[in-house]
Amino acid sequence: MPIIKILPHPEYCPQGAEISAPAGTSLCEALLHNHINIEHACDMSAACTTCHVVVREGFASLGELDDVEEDLLDRAWGLEPNSRLSCQAFLAQNNVTLEIPKYSINHAKENH
Repeated sequence: MPIIKILPHPEYCPQGAEISAPAGTSLCEALLHNHINIEHACDMSAACTTCHVVVREGFASLGELDDVEEDLLDRAWGLEPNSRLSCQAFLAQNNVTLEIPKYSINHAKENH
């Protein structure tokens, strides 16, 4: 099983973590299953950007972005060339390293 290394994030994973998940699992599902409660306001339906992650290693192994994900990512806070929506990025056999951005655009959480 591939290993997912999560870099420290003050809210979701203060110490960082290493988890594993079967190939074919979305990054979001893997994080949630391992009690790293990343935001996912649209319930993983590719309708928001709250599960945005930056893939520091293993980006190419996650498959290509489709047009819907690319369009949504344009609205994500802290967008980088190696950004993905964790609900749309599925593990292959390679290990990946993720960074969860400091902020997300979640109006429900921000009480707007």
